[in-house]
Amino acid sequence: MAARQFHLGWFLGNSFGVHGWSQPWSGVDAREWAQPDLHVELAKALERACFDCLLLEDSLFVPDNYGGSMDFYLKRALRAPKNDPLPLVPLIAQATRHLGIVPTISTSFYPPFLLARLIATLDLMSKGRVGCNFVTSTAERAAQNFGLDAHLEHDLRYEMADEFVALATKLWSSWEADAIVMDEKSGTFVDPAKVHAVDFKGRFFSSRGPLNTARPPQGRPVLVQAGGSPQGKAFAARHMDIVIAALGTVAEMKAFRDDMRARLSAEGRDPDSCKVLFVVSPTLGETNEEAEERVRRRKAQREAAPEITLAMMGSLTDIDFSTFDLDAPLAELTTNGQQGTLKRFLAQGRTLREVASNYSFGFEHAVAGTTRRVADVMEEAMERVGGDGFMFSGPLSRRYVAEITDGLVPELQRRGLVRTAYSHAHFRDNLFAF
Repeated sequence: MAARQFHLGWFLGNSFGVHGWSQPWSGVDAREWAQPDLHVELAKALERACFDCLLLEDSLFVPDNYGGSMDFYLKRALRAPKNDPLPLVPLIAQATRHLGIVPTISTSFYPPFLLARLIATLDLMSKGRVGCNFVTSTAERAAQNFGLDAHLEHDLRYEMADEFVALATKLWSSWEADAIVMDEKSGTFVDPAKVHAVDFKGRFFSSRGPLNTARPPQGRPVLVQAGGSPQGKAFAARHMDIVIAALGTVAEMKAFRDDMRARLSAEGRDPDSCKVLFVVSPTLGETNEEAEERVRRRKAQREAAPEITLAMMGSLTDIDFSTFDLDAPLAELTTNGQQGTLKRFLAQGRTLREVASNYSFGFEHAVAGTTRRVADVMEEAMERVGGDGFMFSGPLSRRYVAEITDGLVPELQRRGLVRTAYSHAHFRDNLFAF
C-alpha cells in the first residue's frame, strides 16, 4: 500500500527580526538582520524541497515583561528589533514560483478593509500563493501602541476575530471571479453587474465595500490560525484552512486533531477542509549520537540561563516570571495573553526551573538523530495521528535550513511521504491536493 502523504510548512518565529545573534553558524545574518536575503534564501530552499508554505510570525511591541523593563529583551535582541514582515511577501513571491507565503496580521488592530485589500493585492501579485495567519494579539503593550489603555479581554478578542474574518471573506467575494472582462469592442474593462457592495454592519466592524481591487486568484486566500484555547479552536473550526498546533507528544497531537475534526463537523464543514499541522523541531546529526549530544548541549544552555526561556514566555503571557522563586512548586496561573501556550508551558515541570529546562516548542524531544531515525519518528507519528503534516520551526541559520531541506526532506521523499513536485499553480490547490 502506498504511503499516505503529508504536508510541510515552515513556521518562522521572530520573522523579520534578528536571527543567529551570538550563535554559531550564523555568518553575517545578525549584522544584516534588516536585509531580506536570509528570508529569500529560506523561501528558495523550501521551494526546492516542495514545502507547502512559509509562515511569517509577527508581533507589535517591545516586551518589558521580565523584570519590568525593556532592558533584558533589547540587550539580547529577544523579539526586538523586528521589522514588519509584509514587505517580504512580494520579494519572496518574486524569488519563487510555487511556495505559499503566509504573513501574520492582528485582528485586534488591523482594519478589516485594509487587510482584505492588502491580501487580495498580494494574492494577485503572486498569482494565487498567499495566505493570512490571523492572531488576536496577546500583549498589553501592543494594545497600548494602538491607543488602548489595556488589552481587550481574551474571549472578546476572539469574538472580534470571528467578525473580522466574516467581513474580510465578504470583501474578497465582492468581485465575482469573471468580473474583469477586458472587452475592447464594447469598451468595458470590468462588468459593473459583477461587483457588489457588501453593506456589512456588525458589532465591532462595518464596511460598505466592495474592494477596489479584483477578487483574489484563489477566491479566498488560505486562512491560518494557531490558537490552542477553546475559543481559538472554535474560531478555527468556523473559518480556517490550516490550524497550527505546538504539542509535545503524539498522543496530544492525535487528541488535538480528533477534537478539531469533531469541531469542523459540528460547524457543518468537511473535516478534511482544514489541515492540522504540528510544529516540529528536529535535531539532526550524521549519527544518532551526534544529534543526541547536540540536544544535551542545548539542554545545558537552557539550564544555565533559565531567564531566557522565562523572559520569552513572559512576553507571550504578560507574566513577569522574574518575581517567582525558581525552585518553589508552581501554583496555578492565569493570563489574558496566550492561554493555551501558558497551559502547555506550565505542564512541563513542577517548578519554573524544571519548566525552563524541559521546555520545548512543539514536537522536539522525540525527533533527534540521523535523517533516517527522524523520518521514522515523523512517519510513525503521522500514521498514529492520521495526518495532516508538520510545520518546521527552529533556529534560523543556513546550516539548519540545509539540514532540513537537503537532508531530512529527501529521506521523507524517498519514502513517498511528501511531494516531490507541485501539481497546481495555487497554494490552496496544492494544500488540498491530498
